[in-house]
Amino acid sequence: MISYLNKRFEEEKESIARIARKPGPVITISREVGCNGLKLAKLLAERLNAEKPVTDWKVLSKEILVASADELNMNIEDVRKTVMQSEKYTFSEILKAFNDKNFKSEQKITKTIIDTILKFATEGHCIIVGRDGHMIAKDIEKSLHIRMVAPIEYRVRNIMQNNKLSRLKAIEFINKVENERQAFRDSIRPKWMKEELFDITLNLEAFTDDEVLQIIRCAVDKKKLLN
Repeated sequence: MISYLNKRFEEEKESIARIARKPGPVITISREVGCNGLKLAKLLAERLNAEKPVTDWKVLSKEILVASADELNMNIEDVRKTVMQSEKYTFSEILKAFNDKNFKSEQKITKTIIDTILKFATEGHCIIVGRDGHMIAKDIEKSLHIRMVAPIEYRVRNIMQNNKLSRLKAIEFINKVENERQAFRDSIRPKWMKEELFDITLNLEAFTDDEVLQIIRCAVDKKKLLN
């Protein structure tokens, strides 16, 4: 009995601690294709972790789909296709899906992704790259929402260099990924949720990587994320 009561007491203390702690801190990065947002997010996490925080910062992008797929007991590629395809299923594919006992509706999949992002953002100390994180985590007080943009030629050069593509193929790649991201946003957001607000928008062509990180670090202090 004493052992049981002690366990209950510890569980209650943990529950109270979770309620007392404010959600976050979380940083979200929205970026145009070719802005190297994931690379900059990893550099930012390294810089923040060099300050030896109590909890290490982690970068989340594909990991969100992995966690969502695990929760749904689905293949990650099936999850990705469901929320990123611009064209919906054909009638024959719909019939096949309903005959599959493991079938998950698009609504179920998108809700799971939203819940997963919100869970990570609430737990805090994470940098969410893409995945409409800035919209899902917009009501978290200890949050910083960043938009990274750049002229098309800057982004084409980055894609050519990163992916070893010709200029024409790089442009095709940018258009393809932008369409996939728009399809994802359309799947995730309610129809009425149109307004996008960011704390800072950075033109990456105007700054070096180190200058970008310095600007973000100043914004982190301004938003009191580390307090």
